[in-house]
Amino acid sequence: MEVDFENVQRAMNTVLGGNPITSSEAKTLLDMEDPAAIQYLMACANRIRETFLGGEVEFCAIVNAKSGKCSENCSFCAQSAHHRANINAYPMMSAELIVEAARSARDQGAARFSIVTSGKGVLKDRDLEIILAVVDEIVRQEGIDCCASLGLVDRADVKALKQAGLTRYHHNLETSRSHFPNICTTHGYEERVEVLRLCREEGLEVCSGGIIGLGETREQRLELAYTLIDCGVHSVPINILNAIPGTPLEKEPPLLPLEVLKTISVYRFLMPGTEIRTCGGRENALRGLQPLMFIAGCTGTMIGNYLTTEGRLAADDVRDVLDLGLYLRKSEREEK
Repeated sequence: MEVDFENVQRAMNTVLGGNPITSSEAKTLLDMEDPAAIQYLMACANRIRETFLGGEVEFCAIVNAKSGKCSENCSFCAQSAHHRANINAYPMMSAELIVEAARSARDQGAARFSIVTSGKGVLKDRDLEIILAVVDEIVRQEGIDCCASLGLVDRADVKALKQAGLTRYHHNLETSRSHFPNICTTHGYEERVEVLRLCREEGLEVCSGGIIGLGETREQRLELAYTLIDCGVHSVPINILNAIPGTPLEKEPPLLPLEVLKTISVYRFLMPGTEIRTCGGRENALRGLQPLMFIAGCTGTMIGNYLTTEGRLAADDVRDVLDLGLYLRKSEREEK
């Protein structure tokens, strides 16, 4: 156990000194099993977060603007047409309902709101027109940063979204390159990486992370982290598998809470100045330990409901942040 503490201390000092830890050092941290050592790792990750990013926490929220009937076969996803999950599938929501969702998210404390649509490809015609108009209205009228997660996009669509006022595009890599073929076979990993490159080239920030607990090894969890670093992402959402009946991963054993918190902490060591937020699955995975995700190094979280599953009350997340002595990033309207 003393060796674990020494390794954590040495790694923290390396990061605080402005230098990256090695992949071997990261693997040593992620392989730790002793609860006391993991708790110490979290405390050191908290110090790194505070040093590089301060005590501000950013809430984000999403709307599932177009649900289900996706042609892709991602094994974790309830919205895939290949699976038999019992979800509510529907076409593109009206502009009014999307704007209403953004307003509600802002009122609950979110500083960032994302429009999410099911499906692999670029939205065309009327659906894209709705999204462009909605982005413009949300940015101008609701005073909240607007993001989108619309699957694969081309350069023309990215330009149009940016012109409408979009500031950030979200596109998860889901898992590591080596594990991806075990999770999805209907499209390739490089297609996802290319979306991040394209969006960055066109001046959008990129939000990309993945889901842990998909049966990946710890080495593959680190592989994902290094790919995200190489892609220059601005925000890393960490989802934890919520095994949904009717999907191929419905019987995948859940990760233990300390394993999740340890992963968050190691990601903070690897990406000291990058936003890291917890998203889907945190309620089931962390249970009563949810406030500790901020101590483990998170600078944000998603509030409200997810794509096909429910979240916790936003007021509980606000309480946790304030009880820890942290503070919320406010939306543009609140700041005025």
